[in-house]
Amino acid sequence: MPGLREMRLYDLPYSTRTTSPDEILLNCLRDETQECVRAAAIIMNTFHDFEQEVLDAIKAINPNVYCIGPLNLLEARVPAHDTSRDLTVSLWKEDPRCFEWLDKQKPGSVVYVNYGSIAKMSEGQFREFAWGLATCGHPFIWVVRTDVMRANAAVLTEDYYKEIEDRALIVTWCQQEQVLAHEGVGLFFTHAGWNSTLETVIAGKPVICWPFIAEQSTNSRYLCKVWDVGVEASHHVTRGEIVELIKEMLESERGKERHNKALEWKEKAVAAAQVGGSSYKDFDRLIAEVFRH
Repeated sequence: MPGLREMRLYDLPYSTRTTSPDEILLNCLRDETQECVRAAAIIMNTFHDFEQEVLDAIKAINPNVYCIGPLNLLEARVPAHDTSRDLTVSLWKEDPRCFEWLDKQKPGSVVYVNYGSIAKMSEGQFREFAWGLATCGHPFIWVVRTDVMRANAAVLTEDYYKEIEDRALIVTWCQQEQVLAHEGVGLFFTHAGWNSTLETVIAGKPVICWPFIAEQSTNSRYLCKVWDVGVEASHHVTRGEIVELIKEMLESERGKERHNKALEWKEKAVAAAQVGGSSYKDFDRLIAEVFRH
């Protein structure tokens, strides 16, 4: 596939792995792709250094590509008193305890675990995650939605909370970008959605990926094999595997190498968004093009 490296069938979006030409999501993806070919321009939340080969392949089809990401870094240009900073699209109430708890942890010691706002897992999977985290030997913040907590009350028992007492925090939601930026966080256990991918790049943190829908498997493959900032958990992950992956990422030399690589990508992302950077220039070009029409 032009522009894509080291890809397996499993790494393609789930909707493309079908033998039925009537698959709804496959047809939606096909239609969106055709629209991109016909479009006057394509605006992307990424930056040139991050996906250069992919972007070159896209530009061969439609040369008018504007890379203006990571969009999160644009917020730095918004004045502190601007009310737009208070806007949010989150469906969940954020828990303010995270930062007070993080301030008490050693730098780079915390595993931050968040699978997004729509992820679902079976009780068996939830149990494996719960006890894998409980026995990994590292402090962790685990974001578990209220509805998921209720559905897994048989797992999150009083005995479980006693097991993780003083070394873990379970919250229903949090300010992910700010949590990732905290010096206490050393590792992000993620579903590898695109927003989370860019947020962890901005924070310079390595990852353990557990993808399950949409393009997450593609993002995971790139995070682990191309950008070299993480490892991928198996689909039917066990508590033992969770412990091994966390220890590999936080205690081994290979884990340190991936952390250093994450810091390198952070520098490139910041440079792209700064005055004179590739994303800054593309944003200026985009605005100029809009005003021309």
